[in-house]
Amino acid sequence: MTGGAVAALVALTPVLLALGYVLGRRATHKTRHSDIGTPVERATFDTLHTASLAAPPLRAGLTEETARKSARRLRTLLGTDALALTNRSTVLAWDGVAEHAHAAHVMPELTAALAGGGRSVAFACGCGSVDCPLRWAVAAPVVADGRVRGAVVAYAPRESAVLARATDEVARWVSVQLELAELDRSRTRLIEAEIKALRAQISPHFIFNSLAAIASFVRTDPERARELLLEFADFTRYSFRRHGDFTTLADELHSIDQYLALVRARFGDRLSVTLQIAPEVLPVTLPFLCLQPLVENAVKHGLEGAVTRSRITIVATDAGAEAEVVIEDDGVGMDPGALRAILRGEGDASHGVGLSNVDERLRQVFGDDHGLVIETAVGAGMKITVRIPKYRAGVHAP
Repeated sequence: MTGGAVAALVALTPVLLALGYVLGRRATHKTRHSDIGTPVERATFDTLHTASLAAPPLRAGLTEETARKSARRLRTLLGTDALALTNRSTVLAWDGVAEHAHAAHVMPELTAALAGGGRSVAFACGCGSVDCPLRWAVAAPVVADGRVRGAVVAYAPRESAVLARATDEVARWVSVQLELAELDRSRTRLIEAEIKALRAQISPHFIFNSLAAIASFVRTDPERARELLLEFADFTRYSFRRHGDFTTLADELHSIDQYLALVRARFGDRLSVTLQIAPEVLPVTLPFLCLQPLVENAVKHGLEGAVTRSRITIVATDAGAEAEVVIEDDGVGMDPGALRAILRGEGDASHGVGLSNVDERLRQVFGDDHGLVIETAVGAGMKITVRIPKYRAGVHAP
């Protein structure tokens, strides 16, 4: 379960605990958790456990597949004879008895509930058979982003005020899961947009200069030209790949090494690069194109106006629960006030290539405590520290 789903479950814990208490008072059979306290405590545990199993499908949105995967869990939460999960126009899933007799009548019976804009509706139901076990139902609308998306419909042999209240609370819980699903999709779209913006910042001059440097070796050192051309192809392939919001530190550093090989082909002895990488941090996962813009920034400021050699140092170390990456150059540096403006999304971003983009993505993924830490002053170079948690729920390289 992701951090967002956990937060939603915590927010609705009082509701689920109350539901578990009610079901516990109604329960007369032994559960497989007989070692967990009283019957009420066991029912509460089962309720929370069932809710945690129902959440992941719903976090993908409300579809026939996700409804089918979660319907049985939701019916277990309510302890009812049958349950239907619908969108605004059709029954997505039915779990329980008498499906053939009642499933076709669900949507006509839900007209009032779906038109009510968020009010639960109870109604008598019957299939005309004296043997039908379902005589009463309650429909609770599922609302997400201010709109009714569907309903949870619980069926029972007789009218029950307890079931009506429980169905309403479960529908609220389903609504929260769908809201979180939309937030996940919005976050994904935002990250994709930010990566596209970052790719757009890859300088056409860098591409032109790299190809020009490669061309300069074609006659004098064909083998070197071939190696650089392969480095260029791999670098561009990685930078413009189409899948995955995350990558490993090993892959990001490999792309950086290819980038630096192309830069050194152009500047020769003017640029000196030192890498110190602890092998144990190489599998750590981080946002895609997170370190590369920082190295490009170091190259730009390290060589800007420089007439002598410039040095860039990249160090990645194991810091317990985190990997710490430090990128440092001895270039022209930057006024701290101007840097703060860039990180706020103001000022001339050309003087801080990708810094605000990377800082924002790190904070989105890992929290505000993991933004960029930058030390700089005019004429004093720049030192950027990145702290990456070794594990964070939902952060996985493809």
